[in-house]
Amino acid sequence: MYKTYFGLQERPFSITPDPRFLYPSPQHQEALGHLQYGIGENSGFALLTGEVGTGKTTVIRALIDQLPSDINIASITNPQLSADELVASICDEFGVVYPPNTRSLKTLIDLLNHFLIEHHKIGNQSVVIIDEAQNLSRESLEQIRLLTNLETHEQKLLRIILVGQPELRDLLMRHDLRQLAQRITARCHLGMLNAEQTQAYIGHRLAVAGANTNLFSSAAVRTVFKLTGGIPRLVNALCDRALLGAYSEEATAITPKIVRRASHELFTGTKHNPWPRALALAIPVSLLVVVMLGVVWFGDRLTIADQELFTAPIERNAN
Repeated sequence: MYKTYFGLQERPFSITPDPRFLYPSPQHQEALGHLQYGIGENSGFALLTGEVGTGKTTVIRALIDQLPSDINIASITNPQLSADELVASICDEFGVVYPPNTRSLKTLIDLLNHFLIEHHKIGNQSVVIIDEAQNLSRESLEQIRLLTNLETHEQKLLRIILVGQPELRDLLMRHDLRQLAQRITARCHLGMLNAEQTQAYIGHRLAVAGANTNLFSSAAVRTVFKLTGGIPRLVNALCDRALLGAYSEEATAITPKIVRRASHELFTGTKHNPWPRALALAIPVSLLVVVMLGVVWFGDRLTIADQELFTAPIERNAN
């Protein structure tokens, strides 16, 4: 809606995890480096955690885009599965064919192992990426650990990246999961952006979307940071609504006032309505008008009464 108005090629603050818009902050670059190391290293697990909305999925998408074509990727986005369903989903992602309606873990793992060995022979690596991994059951986590036992004499056949919220770190500290935790060789945690990074983040996304100028004033960016705490997903949502608000007002730049109004609409679900303020101003004005009219009317009545008071004795004397 506002793209043409601001000269943009696309929406700069969509909340979809498009890797083209990944802002290369130091922590996001570090995360990519750790994951690439985890895949290349002869190890089983890499771990990426972060608060909700900090860009974990975008980092994963960027990682996948950078991987060479000889790496097989199995991406699991719904980990609330039983152990056999999880292994079946991994087989599905790799294109491993198994008997319909099978519930046999042995059958699934044997077929998966055969697939991994055949691809290892031709130099291909295989990686499983599990998003929202904090939702994995203890049974599924243990099964994932056992999958890393699929190996040759020289190296592991399967690398696994676990991606999740901070609760995942707490989960892996459990005593009964210590064997899995000990196999994690690359760890990284994403936090919120600071004020300077938030400004760079907004400018980066606008530039990728084709903006010729920074549409947000410095004061507006500070307001965005204050209202969102530097959480990228919230920054996207607020900036997108602010652009829409500026377009509806035919403004050429986003000001703190527009940002605050967008925040009110976005986080409270109510739109700005000028009528309450207008009514607040109209009520005292109306009362003042009523009082003035009352004074005039009372003054007129008093004048008539005075005239009658002074003319009445004259009329009696005349009679």
